[in-house]
Amino acid sequence: MRTNTSPITRQRLLSEANNIIRQHEDYLHGMEATEVEQKSGVLVFRGEFFLDKDGLPTAKTTAVFNMFKHLAHLLSDKYHLVD
Repeated sequence: MRTNTSPITRQRLLSEANNIIRQHEDYLHGMEATEVEQKSGVLVFRGEFFLDKDGLPTAKTTAVFNMFKHLAHLLSDKYHLVD
């Protein structure tokens, strides 16, 4: 855990992450972070990946992956989970 980050609950972090997602220029309808965990100081976000009927990635999958990566970079430097 980094000592220069602020503590935050999982619920509050997901709320902030989803606000960031909705305001981002690359937002797609249905894009949402539903889970977050912390691994070695990095916040890892998860949610719907928009797979096709065969379970293969779609163009939306890349957008979601990039958004979750953006959230990890942006928020891992600010927060650490406390629950």
